[in-house]
Amino acid sequence: MKTSTKNQYAYVNNILIAVVSSIFGYNLYQAIVHPENSNIAISLILVVLTSVMVRKYGYQPAKEEKKDI
Repeated sequence: MKTSTKNQYAYVNNILIAVVSSIFGYNLYQAIVHPENSNIAISLILVVLTSVMVRKYGYQPAKEEKKDI
């Protein structure tokens, strides 16, 4: 069974999106509550990089074809 290149990155991209979203959410909270402790610029850079990676490698697994026996 062959696995396409985009299918290999789908799981990793989902994890990357979750991690970057939590980091961005925390830093957004810090920017609102404690502006002196926030790193919102770094979080925005991570969001942009994640967006580029997801667009480049895809974010949904490739559908497998069913074979009738």
